[in-house]
Amino acid sequence: MSDFKRLHVKALVEANWEAPDWQPLEKTKEGEWLLERHSMTERLKACCRTLTVEVLGLHDVEKGVLSDSERDLLGDQACLVREVVLSGDDVPWLCARTLVPMSTLTEQEQDIAELGAVPLGQRVFNQANARRDAIEVAHLMFDGQVLLARRSRLWVNDKPMLVSELFLPHAPIYQEEG
Repeated sequence: MSDFKRLHVKALVEANWEAPDWQPLEKTKEGEWLLERHSMTERLKACCRTLTVEVLGLHDVEKGVLSDSERDLLGDQACLVREVVLSGDDVPWLCARTLVPMSTLTEQEQDIAELGAVPLGQRVFNQANARRDAIEVAHLMFDGQVLLARRSRLWVNDKPMLVSELFLPHAPIYQEEG
């Protein structure tokens, strides 16, 4: 899994994130996934019998490691980085990298650092005031195939996190409606 992590997580870090062209994108199946404002966890769960989370990494980064755009969205502070793969019925569907500012990991949200195999969306969207904004998209090339990715800021109790998600080749976003 180290090659997987090296390639996919690195791609999320280096992606060229852009604001989506909302109007045409909203009318496509891919757009419904990329522009999802609620829980991606729940959306993925609806497409399989079992959704599992494999934690690839959990570590702290100093604020100087963050890109300018990450600092613009989160503030200029150290973060916890959580890297995971979500699989539907044992098929990898989504590689995600979450930046959680240390100031977010206080009070009720301190448990976010200890989620383990619990999906972040399951934890965040259980809060009535959870919301998503600042959605950006990217197209990443892997083995001659363009894969879709998105980055968005999640808020829980007015505390931010930045989630980058790469939709892997067998994810439901690419499947024909049936």
